[in-house]
Amino acid sequence: MRILSGIQPSGKLHIGNYFGMMKPAIELQSQGDAYLFIANYHALTSVKDADRLRADTVDVALDFLACGLDPTRTVFFRQSDVPEVTELMWLLSTVTPMGLLERCHSYKDKLAKGIASSHALFSYPVLMAADILAVQSTLVPVGRDQKQHVEVTRDIAIKFNQQYGEVFTIPEPSIREEVAVVPGIDGQKMSKSYDNHIELFGDPKAVKKRIMRIVTDCTPLEEPKDPETCNVFKLYRLFATPDQREAMETRYRTPGFGYGEAKKALLDIMTEALAPFRAKRETLAADPGYVERVLQAGATRARAEAGRTLAAARRAMGLT
Repeated sequence: MRILSGIQPSGKLHIGNYFGMMKPAIELQSQGDAYLFIANYHALTSVKDADRLRADTVDVALDFLACGLDPTRTVFFRQSDVPEVTELMWLLSTVTPMGLLERCHSYKDKLAKGIASSHALFSYPVLMAADILAVQSTLVPVGRDQKQHVEVTRDIAIKFNQQYGEVFTIPEPSIREEVAVVPGIDGQKMSKSYDNHIELFGDPKAVKKRIMRIVTDCTPLEEPKDPETCNVFKLYRLFATPDQREAMETRYRTPGFGYGEAKKALLDIMTEALAPFRAKRETLAADPGYVERVLQAGATRARAEAGRTLAAARRAMGLT
């Protein structure tokens, strides 16, 4: 089983990124042949500052390595270091119907968020298909909102194979049903776009301030509270053990327990859980060349695989 995941370097990662993508991706490195890339080509549709893109790319790499990604078990690389992917994108685009891309909801969603229309934004699913097919992925873990892109990849690969012969493995999406939506401080899905996020490795004072701003209801202090409807508890249980969750549920249902106490408990358990990761990140960051060495080593391995795929596609199409 070959597994591929990617994440855009479009800002500081938050706890929604950790539980929604990072943690599951790191766990998968023990379950198959894992590839993980930093999607800096994709990020160009929204990030226009070169220095910021470079810095965010390093930050994302440090975050993953600090949280447990093992570069000896996962092929970890920067997308732009594997140029075979962009050539493959062009080859795939010749068999991609316009109607297929016009039906993709992500393009309309991004326009609605204020991202400027561009060919890159419209053809995003073809580049994603090239990412997946270049390394002959068999499994692509995605959230439900990204499932359509894997389906588009399958359609493109099937059409290419029908026209030119069996070149590409047809991937399967793996929907992370078990990952709950991580709420932001306003109760909506946590997202940098909504400015409702809590940074994974943010300044401790800033993190505390964010947690204290989490929206709660107006249940009086003297009345019991329902943990299942509380945004603070929804975040707390992500970090808690089963025993800790049960104990916190009991506190919620006990008259006199306030949301201020709940927020302090969330801050404490989050700080404790992330402390080893934060310490490791500081150690890794002290060696400025470490991240680059890891990404270059990963790119070498990814290019070897992508090169074989590209060569096969070129032969099939009559380019060699």
